[in-house]
Amino acid sequence: MIRVVQFGCGPIGCRIARLAAGRADLQVVAGIDVDPALHGRDLGKVGGGAPLGAAIVGSWDRLPDGAAPALAVHATGSSLRAVAPQLRSLLRAGVDVVSTCEELAFPAGANAAIAGELHDQAVGAGVTLLGTGINPGFVMDAWPLFMTAPCQAVRAIRATRVQDASDRRGPFQRKIGAGLDEAEFRRRAADGEIRHVGLTESAGMIAAGMGWPLDGFTETIEPIMAARAIDTGHVTVAAGQVAGVHQAGAGTVAGRQVITLEFRAAVGLGESWDAVSIDGVPPVEVRIGGGVHGDLGTAAVVVNAIPRVVAAAPGLTTMKDLPPPLAAGA
Repeated sequence: MIRVVQFGCGPIGCRIARLAAGRADLQVVAGIDVDPALHGRDLGKVGGGAPLGAAIVGSWDRLPDGAAPALAVHATGSSLRAVAPQLRSLLRAGVDVVSTCEELAFPAGANAAIAGELHDQAVGAGVTLLGTGINPGFVMDAWPLFMTAPCQAVRAIRATRVQDASDRRGPFQRKIGAGLDEAEFRRRAADGEIRHVGLTESAGMIAAGMGWPLDGFTETIEPIMAARAIDTGHVTVAAGQVAGVHQAGAGTVAGRQVITLEFRAAVGLGESWDAVSIDGVPPVEVRIGGGVHGDLGTAAVVVNAIPRVVAAAPGLTTMKDLPPPLAAGA
């Protein structure tokens, strides 16, 4: 039995906690959140479900007597720089950590230095740290790497994710710019406020897994415009307003494009699918019709990775370095 504390009790954190509580090998002992309105409330009820017998508190030192978690699930933000102090506090507490922070999935650029510090701290504490989720963490990086197993050689990898975001949580719909006019979308995209966080991390994981020394990675972002009015219950989009985002990333080696990533997410899109195309020997083409639901998939990947993280060597690890997580049988 692995005792788990949920750090960050928003929509995704509560979804993760409910799923973890249903596994026979996991026990959710408490939640931690900075929102005073949640303190003292049951984690399950805050998430709109049955009580879990796990109260939400404001900080680690307020955990109930006897809680003694072995692992913390961290779900508070996408920016590694912003959440690093939280991760450091969890590592100091001597627990393994699985985080949904997208930039932790495979830290790149300026985040590499922060990741190195976190790795050293985790090794010193004898615990393991993993960043994962559905994307990044699986559909556009770990899954494409797993699909190269039957290939004798690989020349290039393409991963595509298309999401009708109409049934996604409100924060996600707003994060992709749904309901904005085009000028505001472009302003916020230029400021980094509107975008899917993860293409850089996914490209880094694929390149590392394949042993490709990338000499360049470029990323573009464009709005997807609504052809008709859409009301999701979270956002209202008029015809001609932004319905979502289209991002593309390209990684090159010696000037040759070896990694192609395409992400499209919009309300009212009308279709969802995930696909991997491998230019290899033999070539591999695989497509998931209907796609993997982002919120359900994120919770599942996080929860299913917990036993792998507990068994892993201390330090910062990635999904390409762990045995593939497995779901619990129903």
